[in-house]
Amino acid sequence: MAWCLLILNTLGSTGAQTVIPIPRSVIQLVTMGALVTAFVLALVVNLGLRIRPSAYLTLLTLLLVVSILASLDLQSGLGALFRCFRLSVFIATLWLLTRWWDGRMQFVRYHIKGYGIVLLSVAIGLVVSPGNAMPEIYGGRLSGAIWPLTPPQIAQYAAVISGLALLLWLGKRADRRSVLFIVIPAVALLMLTHTRTATLGLIIGLLVALLSLGLTSARARKVFAWFALVAGFSAVALGSLLQAWFLRGQSEDNFSTLTGRAKVWDALLSAPRSVGENLFGVGLGDKSYDGLPIDNSWLAVFHEQGLVGCALVAAFLLVLVAIAVLRPPSLERACAIFLIVYCISASYTEAGLGDASPYLLHLAVAGSLLARGETTR
Repeated sequence: MAWCLLILNTLGSTGAQTVIPIPRSVIQLVTMGALVTAFVLALVVNLGLRIRPSAYLTLLTLLLVVSILASLDLQSGLGALFRCFRLSVFIATLWLLTRWWDGRMQFVRYHIKGYGIVLLSVAIGLVVSPGNAMPEIYGGRLSGAIWPLTPPQIAQYAAVISGLALLLWLGKRADRRSVLFIVIPAVALLMLTHTRTATLGLIIGLLVALLSLGLTSARARKVFAWFALVAGFSAVALGSLLQAWFLRGQSEDNFSTLTGRAKVWDALLSAPRSVGENLFGVGLGDKSYDGLPIDNSWLAVFHEQGLVGCALVAAFLLVLVAIAVLRPPSLERACAIFLIVYCISASYTEAGLGDASPYLLHLAVAGSLLARGETTR
């Protein structure tokens, strides 16, 4: 329940028009209430405050300290301090839950079930109100009609649970029927979002995860060969259709600037900054610059938490990668590698590595799969 509430907290409050209009203040109240409730539940089941050592959460806590220092001058307004409070409760809840980070697959199953419920609401919205679910404001791409979710959000959730479910089937931890029941609808929703980042993240993450199992699993080598064969056949036989889906009807200029992202990035990097802003940023904000979304985790962290924040984000990603490489081949390691690679690949065109977000939850699941050692009080 605590994990599902953390997922609810990171859903956000922006998106297309829903079937039943929900005021943004109500959505924010629900998501913040979910976070506080998750913390209380985690505290109730861990009153002894037993935690497991975690380099990932230690570096994430240091990032929180940097965020607070950067936000104290209120350059980003009082909202920066509120976001720091939210991030504090978020990280504290993760620390309390580390007591159950024991290298097993339970948090993978929690992750699939939690985001499966979210995707079920998206599917219901598509059936009930196709017009709201695929609005013109997003160019006919699938969005949330029950809860306001953007196409990239839906694509991210669909890609992550699809990849994890396929790996569970590969490791014989789930039967074929259950996996198909999850993967087929999730991939269909992913295709309807027309989101390139999530699609490429899913493909790259699965390829690396399968390679990590290839030396010890004949089944993984067979699946990898079939995967490569199908991908090659699709590229040849369906090349024009895939190209049309990939371009989404964009002009050459729009595509070359990554749907306008590159222009925002250039403006952010060319803006004058003081030494303090370069080192610690301007404080936690809404991941935008001059009213436009940044849509890049590294530039968002640089803008809000400075070069120190970027160094800490790079550090916890490198720590997770190093631990995953040093672990012996296993399904748990493969799932962790898939999540880490997905987050790294998506960081180029999506923000979220520096604040409470689904990406930090994905990495927390990876951390739970790589965890070793006894809990301490």
